[in-house]
Amino acid sequence: AELRQLGGSLSTADMAREAQALRQDCAAYAERLQRIMAAANHVSPEEKEQVCREQQLYCREWRRRKRMATELLDAILEGYPKSKKQFFEEVGIETDEEHNASLPAAP
Repeated sequence: AELRQLGGSLSTADMAREAQALRQDCAAYAERLQRIMAAANHVSPEEKEQVCREQQLYCREWRRRKRMATELLDAILEGYPKSKKQFFEEVGIETDEEHNASLPAAP
């Protein structure tokens, strides 16, 4: 068993090569980290503005779709004999409130 274990382990030369490769990787990562830490502004103003516009668009769509769904469900529930909660369970509707999801505040 000991012979098998020794046969499966790396030789001293292989370990030295592996250690050297790991040192080079570490140095490259350290250099990359220094460049990232030295950068004053990681995101350009144009990219930031684009992301803000997209967020506003998605929030607007979320509000619009939620309003449409609520109006549709309210219309269905007018003639439904059971409660709103029972209807949602039967149909399998999950609400934002069940998952503690809320729309971000408008900027």
